[in-house]
Parts: sequence; structure tokens; C-alpha cells
Amino acid sequence: MTVKKTLSVLIWVVVTKIAAAQQIKKDSTSTKWSMHFQTTVISQKHTGFRSLYSGTNSLADTVEPGATSLTSTLFLGRKLWKNAAFYFNPEISGGNGLSFATGVAGALNGETYRIGDVKPQLFIARAFLQQHIPLGNTAYEDVTDNFNQVAGKIPTNRITISAGKFAIADFYDNNTYSKDPRTQFFNWSLWANGAWDYPANTRGYTFGLVTELIKPKWAIRVSSVAVPRIANFHLMEYNIHAHSETLEFEYNFSVTKQPGTIRFFVSNTYSQAPSYKEGLNAIGNNDTFLLKVIHGIQERRSYGGRKFGLGLNINQQLTDDIGFFSRLGWNDGKYATWAFTEIDNTINGGISIKGNKWKRPDDFFAIAAVSNGISKDHRAFLKTGGYGFIIGDGNINYGRETIIEACYSAKLTQFFWLTFDYQFVNNPAYNKDRGPVHVFGIRGHIAF
Repeated sequence: MTVKKTLSVLIWVVVTKIAAAQQIKKDSTSTKWSMHFQTTVISQKHTGFRSLYSGTNSLADTVEPGATSLTSTLFLGRKLWKNAAFYFNPEISGGNGLSFATGVAGALNGETYRIGDVKPQLFIARAFLQQHIPLGNTAYEDVTDNFNQVAGKIPTNRITISAGKFAIADFYDNNTYSKDPRTQFFNWSLWANGAWDYPANTRGYTFGLVTELIKPKWAIRVSSVAVPRIANFHLMEYNIHAHSETLEFEYNFSVTKQPGTIRFFVSNTYSQAPSYKEGLNAIGNNDTFLLKVIHGIQERRSYGGRKFGLGLNINQQLTDDIGFFSRLGWNDGKYATWAFTEIDNTINGGISIKGNKWKRPDDFFAIAAVSNGISKDHRAFLKTGGYGFIIGDGNINYGRETIIEACYSAKLTQFFWLTFDYQFVNNPAYNKDRGPVHVFGIRGHIAF
């Protein structure tokens, strides 16, 4: 039996046991193991739209066959010594996004950034050690059994160190109402800060170290992690000249007794990314080697690429049923996008409404809008016919890319949620000569 077949059988056995265990209500607030499972299927179609021209990375202007993605993840956690645990997440992913996730900077399906092949593939998403270090005479608080969280008591005032393989977005840019494409908004620039070219491989994971200082009202976290060897590549770089650091400050507050949180982060990434000015010169000199680096299909072994970025993130509960969120993001836009998507500045906002008023307390309706932009250097590169690994129409009549998304999520059973989603995209890939586009989606999500 092959390794993949063995892992698949193991996953099936463990999932069966998890499902059975979920039927048993445990009184204990402390356990040694945490076992959870999720699977998410997203299917989308878009309308045909006006298009004066198309390029290498354009969204298809005719109606495409439905694009479907699939991810299945097993979340295993094991308590080790005091205040320490190890987490291990095998994952299967497959399928594709509309036009293979190109043509819109705020890409349309948040699950497709993890997928590098249409065929389902099994891989290790996360494998990391986490240690809590109590500070002073701290009190201890109960945490429930959850995804990558073992039930038990942890110090309220603590330093938490996480080391290994994970998604850096697991720790940063969190938001109560807009964070997870498996349960909330689909669009990349709504569930994350689109201007943060956060370091990750093709599927969204990296290796490194995150250290957090956590207090009841505030937290500070800092990290250093690996970056891809090539733009949007599955292999990471382990070189003193290639790395990414992020610092975030988080503050919890209340307005009229309703909870809210504000987060501010600074990121700085070093990689082999060429600058857009180098890209312009490469186009002028017909330098296909450098252009292939920007496209994410060639390694150049030359360092100096740097992307500096800032992000602001807020979520505020307005009433017991309604919550508001907003993000602002900016990066200097001088060097080619290397890991996430081609957005250099962004602003978004939205609301989420629970279904209590219509007697569906586990349902919610959410609507949001986002406006994305790019730097002058980035525009000039696209205008001359350049493209990265996400967008590039061969030309550009620049306008900000604006997206409105609305979704309704219904909990149909204890473990199953069904979501209907609509996205309106104006100026896809910042091009006023193409669009607008209407995108319709449906999502099935199982979690236990």
C-alpha cells in the first residue's frame, strides 16, 4: 500500500471515530486529545461580460463551465507537557477556480489559493508545536476543545510560542465577521487584507516561528517565516536573504457594552522578487528570463526584492445580532507580488446579521464591499503588457477594482452548512475596458 493510500485510510478511520465521539457529551473540561474534521466544496459560475481585449491572465469573458474546489482537513491535537501541545493537519485539496483563479485581483474563491492541481492531492497543511509560558501570578482560563485547540486551562497572561508549519494568517489579521472562506465571505480581499502579500506556498502554508504576548485586553505578536523560492511556488526558501517578518498589535474594547477589537500590523518581506521597473525594462529589452521570474515560473537566485506593508483591521458588535467589520491595507507596490495577490492598497467594510429575527439563530446574512488598487509602477508594468501570476490583460485602462459580495449561510444539520453567494465585480484586474461581472456561488461545508 502506498503512503498516500495509507494516509487516506488513516484519515477515514480517524474521521469515523471523531464523528462518533461528537455524539458523546463530555463533562470534562480538560482532555489530552483534540480531533476535528472539515470538508468544504465551493462551486461558482459567472456571466458573460463586455471585453474590449483579453490577455494571458484575463478572466474569461464568456460563461465558463462551473468551477469547483474541494478541501478536506483533519485537525489533530495532542497535549504534551504542561502548557504545551502539538498540532497536525493532513489535508486533501483539488479542483479549480474560475479561469483558474486569474483575472480578478480580489480573487473569487478563497479556497482555490491553496490548490495547485485540479486532481485532489494529499499533503500536510500544518505540523507545529505550541507552548504557553505563564507570566507572573496569572490566573488561568478555560479553553474549549476546538480546531487546533486542546481543551483545558491556559494562563490568562502569557507568552505563546508556535513553531513549525502553519498558515501565517492563522495568527494575524483575525476578524470575527470576515476571516474564513470556508464559513464566511468567499472573496480573497474580504476574508484577508488583500494588500498583505503574506508569505505562503501555493496552498497557503509556510514554516517559521510566531511569538505572542497575550493579556486580557491586548496582545502583541511577532513572527519570522519562510517565503516561496519562486512566486506562488509550492517550495519555500531557506536563505538568510529571504524571509518575512510581521508585527501586530491587538486591542480589545467595548462600545455601549458591545465588544470590539482593533488590530494593526506591519510586515516586511525579502525575496527574489524583481521590481516592476525591472519588469518594464525586461519588456523593453525582450528579457524573457526576468519576465518568467515575475510570472512565477523561473528562479533567478538574485535577492533584493522587498515589500513593506501596513494593515488596519476592526470588528465591532453593534447589537446582539449585528456586527460590523472593516480593513485598510497598503504596501509600497515597488516589487512583484510573491505569494498572495496583486493588490497594493485596499479598503473594505461590511456587516453580518444573525438569523435570530427570523428564528434561524445559526444562520447569518452578510454583505460587504471592497475597493482595491495598485501602485503607479504596477500600473505601468500592466499597461506595457506585463503580467504576474494573478492578473494581466495585455493592456490596462486603469480603474479601481470594486467588489460587492453578499452571502447567506444556513445551518441545515448539526454538522452541515449551505451557503449561497453573489459577487459583483467592477473593473476586474483594474481594467475599465472589461466587465462588470456577476458571479454566483454555492458552498457546502461539513465540520465536526
